[in-house]
Amino acid sequence: MKGKAGLVIGLAAGYVLGARAGRERYEQIKGQAQKVWNLTPVQNQVDRAKDFAKSAVAAVPVAVWDGAVKVTKAAAQKGSPSERVDAAKQAGKKSAADVKKAAQKTADDLADKAAEALDEAEGVARGGA
Repeated sequence: MKGKAGLVIGLAAGYVLGARAGRERYEQIKGQAQKVWNLTPVQNQVDRAKDFAKSAVAAVPVAVWDGAVKVTKAAAQKGSPSERVDAAKQAGKKSAADVKKAAQKTADDLADKAAEALDEAEGVARGGA
């Protein structure tokens, strides 16, 4: 029984001391991360990323809208109902391919910009400019 009490006291003391040291280390890491985040080169990259995202995000909705217009026009053309359905179906397939292409291009562009930003950030972290 005496050994169990000592074990519990030891665990409690270890927990309290470890938690205190852990919190201090966490605060230290958090402070360093804030310093890096607030560096001018990092903020320049953040601004570049925001600007790029604003321009890139428009590509996919435009492709979706254009596709919807094409499908609507195909469905509204003259001909029998089955011909109009077939035309709308073909326009829908083409529009889906266009949307996929726009989404892939946007994703590729974002990946390229992210890689550039990462390279620049690593250069800053190594002490370069």
